[in-house]
Amino acid sequence: MFQKKNQQEGLKQATINILGAGTQINGDLLTAGDIRIDGKIAGNVSSDAKVVLGETGEVTGNIVSQSAEIAGTINGDVIIKENLFIKATAKVNGNISSDKLVIENGADFNGFCKMGSEEDKQPKFLMHGTK
Repeated sequence: MFQKKNQQEGLKQATINILGAGTQINGDLLTAGDIRIDGKIAGNVSSDAKVVLGETGEVTGNIVSQSAEIAGTINGDVIIKENLFIKATAKVNGNISSDKLVIENGADFNGFCKMGSEEDKQPKFLMHGTK
């Protein structure tokens, strides 16, 4: 019984999720694995792994994850524990909190930025209900 449960938990962590272009979600999205978003989400996105927001991807809400790569549009805060890459095609309208940050030339970023290790940063701009 316990072995089967542990195997299922391992599968959840290795899961790669894709939200394709033309798909829209209204509500929060929670995942233990990586996720690539090429569609639209009206809600918060939370991942224990990596979030990739493709060029056609749009998020109206916060993104909280271990690492992230943003090439699309986000209207909300981005809270990343490790590495955040903002590509030249990205439009970020919100605050950023990350340990390491790379912003490519041409990216559009409007907000405040807080960098440092997890112990150093406790973002004060977190919206109610986010972790």
